[in-house]
Amino acid sequence: ASAGQQEITGVLMDAFAGAGTVVRGNCAFGMFSNYPENVDDALRQRAGARWLVDGPQTRDDYIDIFVLLAGKNHKIPLGDHKLYAAQEIQRAVTEAYEEHEKPQEDGLIKVYERYMKENGAPKSMADIGTYLHMIKDAEPRFTGRAIKNVTDAIKMRAMDIELPDEWFEKPEAFMHKSYDDKKAMIEELRGPFSMDMVMQEINRYADSEFRYSDKSDDAAVTKMIRDTRLRDRAVREIEEMKKKGLWNA
Repeated sequence: ASAGQQEITGVLMDAFAGAGTVVRGNCAFGMFSNYPENVDDALRQRAGARWLVDGPQTRDDYIDIFVLLAGKNHKIPLGDHKLYAAQEIQRAVTEAYEEHEKPQEDGLIKVYERYMKENGAPKSMADIGTYLHMIKDAEPRFTGRAIKNVTDAIKMRAMDIELPDEWFEKPEAFMHKSYDDKKAMIEELRGPFSMDMVMQEINRYADSEFRYSDKSDDAAVTKMIRDTRLRDRAVREIEEMKKKGLWNA
């Protein structure tokens, strides 16, 4: 990385999780990249919630995006399709979580299958720790920072609750209560996190690290193949030029 890139990384690191970080509780940072594998490892690990934005994937996705981009200057019927139903946030999030009940990336799939073969389905905190350690052995970038991001995501999901409307009809019902009373009222609504939730979040985060590693390797291999092909082509063209007496090197 250049000196300029390092300076920018330093500023972002300090803002996300450093001595100068200001925690307000109502602020979120978003980072988006087409090449996250090229982002500094330590900076990338500051990203707690990771989502793959991979464009349209299903038949419904392709219908929705075509209708959206085509506009309304036509009389072509929609056909047998419920427009944008597949794009509803709650449905999309639920499906995304369900997808990670098992790993998606080849590298993590191998770790998961080996773990299940040796230990069976996880039932305890010790089982979870064993799975995490096996992931670490396969992907060294799965560090303590990764574990914190996973546990933060689990806690966030456990706090995904609906506050009753009655609390906000009169200020005395909630807003004018003491901090401890408010906290107790919210804690009553919060449910415990489950093993399924834990495994989904571990797999979701670990999948992203394996995906970054695989993309880095694939990019390096592709570059080597391209360079080799160019060298071979150059050799052939040089030989042709020599035969024609056009090579004067």
